Amino acid sequence: MPSRPMVTLLLLPVLVAGLTGCQQAHSEGALSGKTIEVIAFWSGGEQQAFTKVLDLFKQTSGADVRYVAGGDDLSTLLQTRIKGGNPPNVAISPHPGVVAQLARSGALKPLDPAVAGMVERNYAQMWKDLGTVDGKLYSVYFKANNKSTFWYDNRILSKYGLKTPGNWDEFLDLCTSLSDLGIPPVAVGGADGWVLTDWFENVYLRMNGPDMYDALSRHKILWTDPSVRSTFETLRQFFGQDMFIPGGRDGALQTTYEDSVIDVFGPRSKAAMVYEGDFVSGVIKEETEARLGTDAKFFTFPIDPDNAGTVVGGDAAIALKDDAATVAFMKFLASPQSGAEWAKLGGFLSPNKQMSFDAYPNELTKKMAEPLVNADHGIRFDMSDMYPGQFGAARGAGAWKAMQDFLANPDDIDAVMRQLETAAAAAMP
Repeated sequence: MPSRPMVTLLLLPVLVAGLTGCQQAHSEGALSGKTIEVIAFWSGGEQQAFTKVLDLFKQTSGADVRYVAGGDDLSTLLQTRIKGGNPPNVAISPHPGVVAQLARSGALKPLDPAVAGMVERNYAQMWKDLGTVDGKLYSVYFKANNKSTFWYDNRILSKYGLKTPGNWDEFLDLCTSLSDLGIPPVAVGGADGWVLTDWFENVYLRMNGPDMYDALSRHKILWTDPSVRSTFETLRQFFGQDMFIPGGRDGALQTTYEDSVIDVFGPRSKAAMVYEGDFVSGVIKEETEARLGTDAKFFTFPIDPDNAGTVVGGDAAIALKDDAATVAFMKFLASPQSGAEWAKLGGFLSPNKQMSFDAYPNELTKKMAEPLVNADHGIRFDMSDMYPGQFGAARGAGAWKAMQDFLANPDDIDAVMRQLETAAAAAMP
């Protein structure tokens, strides 16, 4: 899910020289007078950064781009537009399950051969597989997220001589030490259900391994499986302790993702740590005075280091039209230059192998990006996003609602598992 910026003139010589895919489709300014519409979920700082990317496309192609921010209701908005006969040219979705639904309904256009060739050259196999539905390639993964980063205020931990944890027991010990000092350990953005599914997925992957994770992602095992229970029992060791969360569980359910980051790194600090993906860095940069890499640092999600795995997310561009301007824009997104334009602003990671790591503004970001480019066997895509939208991407329903119910009452694991299984069974074809 979510992920946040000004330098376009410096990139223009590189872009003109190197953006061969776009050069093949048109010369500079050849699309003047054309307009395409792009729908994505980005808002705030992320929307501002993406606007810089769109500005670069306009400068090189001449085409205008109209952006629509869909937020967490992106999937519903997109379905409504399609049913109304008014689809956008391009949508950018973080949900492979939704993309597969749209492709099978006939709403999407397979990638133009020139765009598909760029994806073949520029991306690891995992990203190509995620973008393929029934043997046809539909998606360009423009942006990706490392969702196994756990952020902390280094000023607090350093002041009290506390060390970052390497496993779950050490994490719980750290939470206890902070709580004893009167410092709530972890801010939780429980008002956004996707934050809670990300917690579950990190614990499940590292406790049960990639094969079990794949099976649950495809509903090949049930949500009432013992592996699901053991994951919830582990999570209960944290979520069952109100003193570990500012405002307790009730407070967490009223806290958005962005506010949870500000609660740690903002001027009125309410907690020492916050879990979420690399896009936390964008909120820190835009909304706080904390310095990335100095005041704000991260450790890998602290579960079973011997069974290492990384949960990732990604934002896939899909075409709902196949006119020249749409194809040119998809080519642009598949190029390393489009990602570099956002990368230098911060809050962005690219899965594109051809984008130089020199585009990133600091070593902290480069470290987060490495697993996404290589995408080895320990990398797994966000589980809830692999499901159809009504299970994995619906506010107040499906997995998001079930995880919020677990946060509200961590002792009733049986009810939550039944709730998840019922929703998953109803959503799967």
